[in-house]
Amino acid sequence: MQGTKLQYKTYEKKDFSHLKNLTGISDKTLEIHFALYAGYVTNTNTLNEKVIELTEAGKSGTPEYAELKRRYGFEYNGKVLHEYYFGNLKSGGSDEPKESSALGKAIVDTYSSFEVWKNDFMKVGAMRGVGWAILFQDPDTKVLSNHWVTLHEEGNIAGFKPILVMDAWEHAFLLDYKPAERPKYIEAFFSNIDWAAVEGRLIK
Repeated sequence: MQGTKLQYKTYEKKDFSHLKNLTGISDKTLEIHFALYAGYVTNTNTLNEKVIELTEAGKSGTPEYAELKRRYGFEYNGKVLHEYYFGNLKSGGSDEPKESSALGKAIVDTYSSFEVWKNDFMKVGAMRGVGWAILFQDPDTKVLSNHWVTLHEEGNIAGFKPILVMDAWEHAFLLDYKPAERPKYIEAFFSNIDWAAVEGRLIK
């Protein structure tokens, strides 16, 4: 391994500038949010660069190396979850999928009705603290379930597929709503869901 150059692929931030004129989520909020997301992309690349540098210098396992490795879940998930979040929004979205759609049927199969599932998802999103409300799909059973993920990494289920992702950090809504008005933001979020994009994530 001596003299071997380690490699990794640099991540590029994705362009979500088409997201404008959303219902209840201002363009200014999106602008600030895009900049925050770009920071996660940059930080993920920087982590990789520094870890490679330490590895090549024979410093794997040092305290500095260990602290960088512990940041991976936070920075990587901060990047990826924002990409899911922005990717399931669109101007002119709707607050529910068609009942006859594959997603609609999958939700009903688990929760008995869309209304029951939506109420549960909204209650998860309104929980105290900062984090994410995520509709996951179990790749083995294909069953859907709502989860709360604290920060970006605590609560993620290994192997489960994010189907619908909602950012419940205050930066996602604080310019548009008061801290205690998160439920209003959640309602706005549902008005802007791109259900076709969400359904496209389903594991068939």
